[in-house]
Amino acid sequence: MRDHPPRLPSSPGFWRSPLRGPWFTSVLGLVLLAGITVLFLTGLVSYAAYNPDLSRVNDQTPDKGILGFYLFAWPTGPVWLYRFTQGLHVTLGITLIPVLLAKLWSVVPRLFALPPARSAAHALERISLLLLVGGGLFEFTTGVLNVQLDYVFPGSFYPLHFYGAWVFFAAFTAHAVLKAPTALRAVRRRRREEGDLVSPRPEPPTVSRRGALALVGGGSLLLFLTTVGQSLGGPFRRTALLAPHGAADPGGGPNGFQINKTAAYAGITPADTHRDGWRLVVTGRTGTVRLSRAELLRLPQHSASLPIACVEGWSTADQWWRGVRLSDLAALVGHAGDPPDVLVESLQRHGAFRRAALRANQVADPRALLALYVNGEELSPDHGYPARIIVPAAPGVLNTKWVARLTFGDL
Repeated sequence: MRDHPPRLPSSPGFWRSPLRGPWFTSVLGLVLLAGITVLFLTGLVSYAAYNPDLSRVNDQTPDKGILGFYLFAWPTGPVWLYRFTQGLHVTLGITLIPVLLAKLWSVVPRLFALPPARSAAHALERISLLLLVGGGLFEFTTGVLNVQLDYVFPGSFYPLHFYGAWVFFAAFTAHAVLKAPTALRAVRRRRREEGDLVSPRPEPPTVSRRGALALVGGGSLLLFLTTVGQSLGGPFRRTALLAPHGAADPGGGPNGFQINKTAAYAGITPADTHRDGWRLVVTGRTGTVRLSRAELLRLPQHSASLPIACVEGWSTADQWWRGVRLSDLAALVGHAGDPPDVLVESLQRHGAFRRAALRANQVADPRALLALYVNGEELSPDHGYPARIIVPAAPGVLNTKWVARLTFGDL
């Protein structure tokens, strides 16, 4: 009588790959242990960069409670700080995708194991695995979609990714505490493997486990090379084939660098920014002043070489900005010597971050400008004409374009 192969994925003999086993799974797991820890820490750093306790306009995450604890006031130096931390977060996340998928493939027999729960403790373990797998897939998927500017998920990316990160990392931490010692032992020992991941009737091998790891590593290296250029800039930007801001041509000339939000998208019309109609409204301790662009140009002008870096992981090269220091504008309305926080409001009619708050240390930095020129030329409409904020080390969305009002004081 012929031996018929099992037809159900819950049967041990259904999964026949000779690659599966404790050593292969453990190597992948240890790589993810290090990589995901860095991802979580750089995610927290990115959260801190928004100065979330400064104003609700910077962080609108509902009911965050103790999960939204504030880390520290985000510094203004080095100027490449956010470009580095967020570039690391995004590039590492994309690079780890082949490792994550290979790890999930290596343990897929456990997801179909029966009975679903042999005890209360086993049931809790299975639930934690569902949170781990589901949370991991959710975080990586939403992260990739955000990088590609493809917002097909319901709701705002920020709270979805924020809460998903806490759920996923809690399950990941519990899993790591339980499994890391076992994984380390499995990697060190090269004896004949046993366990529920080892097929009782494996297929003949077509590649070794080391070869499979090399394939996973090659996939990660390819994703790294086609992503990292969006953060490094310069000639490396040509290799950023997977990044929407990597290969796109922003045009030439002094304003020829990456644009995240165009004037048309923001609903900005020539009538809004015409020199005869536009005025900057500055409010502070001693009242309100209204300044035309010509009047701003008569104030002391200063320059700074600064990049723009965004949460999607892309950044520009350093651009040469020129305009009025934010601290000088604060002094016009009674805040000389010790400028306070400021609320910045844009002409933008719709979309996120029409308003943004900057902390006092950012306002006081002599490189923090209300920029009127970039690289020796007037700002283009897409880069924020007639005036935009540029602050060292701040996330790109806090460098508000098409500025209409500055309100200095306690927010």
